[in-house]
Amino acid sequence: MDYFISTESFRPVSSISVSMDQIQHKHVNIRGVKLHIAETGTGSSVVIFIHGFPEIWYSWRHQMIAVANGGYHAIAPDLRGYGLSEHHPDLGKASFDDFVEDTIAILDYFQIEKAFLVGKDFGSWPVYLLSLLQPTRISGIISLGVPFFPPRPLRYKDLPEGFYIHRWKEPGRAEADFSRFDVKTVWRNIYILFSRNEIPIADKDKEIMDLVDPSTPLPSWLSSEDLAIYAEAYEKSGFDSPMRAPYKGLHREFTIRNPEVKAPVLLIIGGQDYFLKFPGIEDYLTSGKVREYMSDLQIKTLPEGSHFVQEQFPDQVNQLIIDFLDKQVRSS
Repeated sequence: MDYFISTESFRPVSSISVSMDQIQHKHVNIRGVKLHIAETGTGSSVVIFIHGFPEIWYSWRHQMIAVANGGYHAIAPDLRGYGLSEHHPDLGKASFDDFVEDTIAILDYFQIEKAFLVGKDFGSWPVYLLSLLQPTRISGIISLGVPFFPPRPLRYKDLPEGFYIHRWKEPGRAEADFSRFDVKTVWRNIYILFSRNEIPIADKDKEIMDLVDPSTPLPSWLSSEDLAIYAEAYEKSGFDSPMRAPYKGLHREFTIRNPEVKAPVLLIIGGQDYFLKFPGIEDYLTSGKVREYMSDLQIKTLPEGSHFVQEQFPDQVNQLIIDFLDKQVRSS
């Protein structure tokens, strides 16, 4: 990896006074579904943020304000099925392709010829896929936590039966597990689990929700107000629709031969992100094999960063993002 970024001199909260009234909200008809879109900034260079799970546009609040203050136009949708956006009209057909096609349609709606894309968690996959399908529309990519790698259907076959993705793919398993709690508790438990540095794996006689003791506090960087905003969004959407594409939906065959992400990529990694413990991921990054698919790649690591590094250490993440954007704009 390129280098490590110390967080010792920073508190894990933002020094930016995030003014939510600087962020405008609208609903846009995108491919037959009304998507909620948050935006701020008036710069000519556009940055589109694609969230993961269990998130919404709000998880990018610190970054949106920062890039807007840096002279960029920030756009962050609630993906279809999430937050204030409508669900897929046929949940059984929901897939990652919808997120790719929706992002292209958002570019077209705003008459954006070319943009920077920022993805996190599974949100990085549609970002990478879009760059492979329409490279001329991508100025650069920033991914939090997830490198590009060609999909393998059996990538996680060696993980135990209690692996959270295995459990959530099982019809009715997550629904039965979650139904024991209110929405706020379910969301809180998932966030706490994903904040840890171990892969969530339940014993055979336990469920995923049982991995969190009710007395466990929220991570220090997430306030009760933040929790209330996320919980309200998931009370509206439920969990079935947001989980459909990443965990339960159709996974179409990957047919792109010799894929190579040619756009410049900044990969920001939290050193404590549990994803690093997925089979083969750390070796893929440290061995340099990742550069076979992303030749113009920078990797920056925040050693104490979690899966939610953009909320945990927003100042450092914001600076990395701004530096990358400015460098690409200067060189274009």
